[in-house]
Amino acid sequence: MEIHLRTVVVDCEDVHRAAHFYSKLLGWPITLEEPDWVLLRDPKGGTGLSFQTEEDYVRPVWPEEPGKPMKMLHLDFQVDDLPAAAAHALACGAVKSPQQFLEDQGVIVFFDTEGHPFCLFLN
Repeated sequence: MEIHLRTVVVDCEDVHRAAHFYSKLLGWPITLEEPDWVLLRDPKGGTGLSFQTEEDYVRPVWPEEPGKPMKMLHLDFQVDDLPAAAAHALACGAVKSPQQFLEDQGVIVFFDTEGHPFCLFLN
């Protein structure tokens, strides 16, 4: 028996805003776009990203705080040029987290258009 992770699905308030952000960030094409669902695939293969509308979506708080909506996961992206990748993320619409814990070790935390945290880290 084989099991393969095909797609990570991310709940959002605005699937199109989120999908277009990640399409621009990663250079991946949108392969399926519906009113409440958008799918991106890496043209080189592997696991894809999709975004679905959640009517009651509440932005997570990071770093986590008791009693506040917590992230359920975050995405890590390995980069070969951290300053260039950080500038690109900002140009795509990311927001750099005001709190950083590992920036001096080559990891920068950002928020996407829906408030999900993601990290860029130097390979």
